[in-house]
Amino acid sequence: MHSPTIKDVAKHAGVSLKTVSRVINHEAAVRPETREKVERAIEQLGYHPDPSARSLRSSSHAYAIGLVYDNPNAHYVIDMQNGVLSACRERGFGLQIYPCDSTAPGLAEELVSLVQRARLAGLILAPPMSEQSALLATLKANDVDFVRIIASREDPRDGMPCVYVDDHDAAYAITEHLIQLGHTRIGFLWGEPHHRSSPERYQGYADALKDYGIALNRKMILPGRYAFDDGFRGARKLLALKEPPTAIFGCNDEIAAGVLAAARSAGLDVPWDLSIAGFEDSPFSKQAWPALTTARQSTSEIGRHAALRLISGLQHENSNELANEGFMPELVVRGSTAPPRQT
Repeated sequence: MHSPTIKDVAKHAGVSLKTVSRVINHEAAVRPETREKVERAIEQLGYHPDPSARSLRSSSHAYAIGLVYDNPNAHYVIDMQNGVLSACRERGFGLQIYPCDSTAPGLAEELVSLVQRARLAGLILAPPMSEQSALLATLKANDVDFVRIIASREDPRDGMPCVYVDDHDAAYAITEHLIQLGHTRIGFLWGEPHHRSSPERYQGYADALKDYGIALNRKMILPGRYAFDDGFRGARKLLALKEPPTAIFGCNDEIAAGVLAAARSAGLDVPWDLSIAGFEDSPFSKQAWPALTTARQSTSEIGRHAALRLISGLQHENSNELANEGFMPELVVRGSTAPPRQT
């Protein structure tokens, strides 16, 4: 007869492996009734934890966390990784980077398997995984600790830790800037609709137009992805309209850089013939000529705070780091926007 294993205990008690591990390591984040059930299963099965393995698991230096992302913007990913890594180094944690396909069936189970296989202490979920309710429910059901990075105007207060970014008000500020310059025909190019940042930025744009009494023109709004090529193609379509826009707001800087290329190919003088604005303050915005008006998003700091939020929760710290934190991207006005040319 084989000696009982931790898997046997989990099955007997009807809980996850991670819950059994928490009970064995005397962690506080276990409900009393669950702890009692696990301890009873351990006693009934005669299970004896491996002291060396237990020591390794209980050491904070043995921990690693995972960063899960699916984003076509390499600059966003690099900044996010740098921010998360700085927090991990500061707190003695390792980091595993896990790019994935957010639309893949079975992704939630894949992430649960990743945590168990790589013995990760928890996950940082970047958009859009952080905004998929079914995925989050599966992770919670399997006792996977995680922190979300989400687009939201305020703390959702839904019991799931997060770092939230106010894309709406930042997009409102960009649109308001264009309106105050005198633009009334303002095009908008979407990013991926399954990233919540896209509808949040769109809504900020739409709300600014409404507040300034400018009718929403559906011909000025086009779907797309967070990609240069989509910005180029979208701008060509908008500029071919009978009454083309005098300004275009791209949902990120890559889109805006594509708009700039389309304007150049059409022989337009930016910003006098066409004003262009982006979002995120990536290298595209600074390297373009003229440099792009945008919203500066502290992606590295967002990643760092998400990692600190996760690690503090894992270590059961009673500190301010356990509070959800919000970020507001800041309007940066550069040479790509100006009053429309008077005709």
